[in-house]
Amino acid sequence: MALRGGRPAQPAPAGRLRLDKWLWQARFVKTRSLASKLVTGGHVRVNSEKVAKPAHPVVAGDVLTFPQGTLIRVVRVVAMGERRGPASEAQGLYEDLNPPSEQIEARREARAAQAPRFEGKGRPTKRDRRKMDRERREAGEAEDVPPARDDEDDAPL
Repeated sequence: MALRGGRPAQPAPAGRLRLDKWLWQARFVKTRSLASKLVTGGHVRVNSEKVAKPAHPVVAGDVLTFPQGTLIRVVRVVAMGERRGPASEAQGLYEDLNPPSEQIEARREARAAQAPRFEGKGRPTKRDRRKMDRERREAGEAEDVPPARDDEDDAPL
């Protein structure tokens, strides 16, 4: 039996696990200390209620909401882990209620709507700028535009 602080370590009650430990075992964060900071920072909700203590117990059926990178993850706890195993094992601990692929696609569409490619609007790309310079040179409009090198005209970006 392992000793912790001079006394035997107490096993967690069956079916319950610390929130920070569960986030770490489910591989949402790299370390327990990062999981603890995420919780103490007030960024995690358990069943729609903010939680500020990393030791908050999590049971199967709880719904967790927390940020992960630029995404907001919403997951349902399905099982408690015994250890921090491989990713395939960790994926069995939760059910993703809001798959990140949908969020990523929505962000990509929003970004595309905000910053259109150069069509006379916004900032031209390097390729667009070279094309405009070439057209100006051919039309004789731009005296101060130096001719582009041949290898730059169609170079991949």
